[in-house]
Amino acid sequence: MPIIKSAKKALRQAKRRQDKNRKWKDAVRGAVKTVEKAVVAKKTDAAIKAIPLAYKTIDKAAKKHILTKNRAARMKSRLTKLIAKQ
Repeated sequence: MPIIKSAKKALRQAKRRQDKNRKWKDAVRGAVKTVEKAVVAKKTDAAIKAIPLAYKTIDKAAKKHILTKNRAARMKSRLTKLIAKQ
């Protein structure tokens, strides 16, 4: 555990940031899972309806630097290919 005042503050900030980042990563994972589950269940309409929410979540996470720009693009591309394959 930190002893110095500034180190204590840095630890508090790191924990707050970690919680925010985890929240966004969980949201992205959940949105992607929704689309994947719909595709696996062969519910094309449900998958197509879930895509905009997944894109929105991925883009917001990339904007907040939780995901890199290329990773976000790759995720969106893979989701689109997954639906197109069906």
